[in-house]
Amino acid sequence: MRGPTRYGESWNEALPSADSFKREVPWRFHAAGSVPPRWRCHSAAAYNAGMDDAQTLTAIPFGPGRSPGGEPPAASLRRSEEDEPLAAPAALPPEPPASPLPSATESPASLPPAELPLSVLEFTGCTAVPMTYAQLRRFDGRLEVWDAESETAWMVREPTSPTHESPSHGLAGLVERIAAVRGSSIKCYGSMDLLRRDAQGEPRRIMQADQTVYLYPRRAELLGASAMVVGRHNYPDVVLEVDHTTDVRRGKLKLYESWGFPEVWVEVPEQWVASRPRGLGPGLTIHLLEDGVYRESPESVAFPGWRAEAIHEAMNEAERSVRTNERLERLGRGLGTRDGTGPDDDALLRSLRGQSRAEGEHKGRAEGEKKGRTKGLAEGRRKGQAEGRAGMVRQMLLSRDIEVSEGFPSNVPGFGESPEAVLVDAALACDSERDFHARIRDRIIRTRGR
Repeated sequence: MRGPTRYGESWNEALPSADSFKREVPWRFHAAGSVPPRWRCHSAAAYNAGMDDAQTLTAIPFGPGRSPGGEPPAASLRRSEEDEPLAAPAALPPEPPASPLPSATESPASLPPAELPLSVLEFTGCTAVPMTYAQLRRFDGRLEVWDAESETAWMVREPTSPTHESPSHGLAGLVERIAAVRGSSIKCYGSMDLLRRDAQGEPRRIMQADQTVYLYPRRAELLGASAMVVGRHNYPDVVLEVDHTTDVRRGKLKLYESWGFPEVWVEVPEQWVASRPRGLGPGLTIHLLEDGVYRESPESVAFPGWRAEAIHEAMNEAERSVRTNERLERLGRGLGTRDGTGPDDDALLRSLRGQSRAEGEHKGRAEGEKKGRTKGLAEGRRKGQAEGRAGMVRQMLLSRDIEVSEGFPSNVPGFGESPEAVLVDAALACDSERDFHARIRDRIIRTRGR
C-alpha cells in the first residue's frame, strides 16, 4: 500500500506482511502453545484484517494496570517502538477557505478542558488492547475508541460480518439515490477517524464511526485531512453506529454527546446473534443533541421527514422496495426544493435526457422534411418528441440496471399522454418494468379521479 498513514508517515515505512513477521519474530513465538502465560497470541489486529494465522504477530508483555475492566492481556499490533525511530506526528495542513455552501453544524471553537473519565465509559463487546500513540500511528485496522491517557484501544471482539457491515454500506446507497433526486452530491466517508485533541493540541481520544454522512461535502473541508478533528472541521450531518454485538449507549454515545455531534443514529440489525447484549432489540434510534444532551427523536433533522422505522426498514431490505424508493424520492425532492436543485442538476440524468431529446428531435426533423413542410414537420416533431421521451425513459431504466422488453414503452398504457415529469419520476422510483407500468397507471387513475 502507498500514500500516508493515519498520522503522517508513509505506508512504505509501515510494517511488512505476516510472512515478514514470521522472519522477524523469534521462532519460539510462532508455534501454538509456546507463548508464556503473561503473553497473549490472539491479536485483534489479525482478526480485524481477516488473518487466520494470528500467532505470527509480535506479542508484547502485559504490565500491571494496562487492561481496564479485567480484560486479558493482548498482543501488540505492530512492531515494538524500539525497532526503528519514529518521526514526530505530521502537522495538520492549514485551514482551507470556507465554502459558500450550507454546512453541517461546525465543531465548537473552544473545547471543554477535560474528557469524560474512563470510569463512566463501558465498551461492551470490545477487547481492550494496550496501544501507545506510536503504535496507533502505524495501525491501519478498525477500532472503536483509542484513549491516550490509558494508552488503550478498544476493538470489537467478534469478527466483521455482513450483518454488521450491511447497514452502513446500505445507508451509502440510500443516500446516493436521495442525492441524485436532489441534484447535488451527498458524501459518505465511512469509518473515518474522529479525533479529539487536548489543551496542548495532542491527540486525546479517537473514535471510529460505522458511517459518516455529509449533506454538503465541499463544506466539510476534509480532502487531504487524516481525520475529522473536533474543534476544526465541520461535524458530519449524521453519524451511524451499528450495534450488532456491541452497545454504544454505554460508551461511544456518551462521547459523541460530550463532543457535540448533532445527530447520531444507532442501528440494531434484524438478524439476531447470541452475542448481542441484553436489552437490544432490532430497530433504529435517532439521537438529537439539544442543549448539550441527546434526546431520542422519531425522525431525522438532517433528512426532514425520514422516520426512524423507515430508515431501519430500508437498511434491512434485501432488495429495495417500492415504498422505500418513493420515500427516497420524496426526501430528495424536499431537499432539492430547499436548495433550489432537482434531477436536472444531476450530471447523469441531465446527460441522458439531453441525448434522448437530441436523437428524437433529429429523427423527427428528418421524417418531417420528407412528408412536407407544414404537416410533415408538425407530425414529425410530435413523433420525434414521443420517441425522444421513450428513448430517454429507456436509457434511464437501463442505466439503473432495470431490464426492459422490446416493446417498451409502446406497451405501457397511458405513456403517451403522461407528462414528462411523471415519466421521469416513475423511471427514478421504479424497481422493474412492471413497477413502472403500475406507477403510470396509478397516476392516470388519480388524475382522472380528481
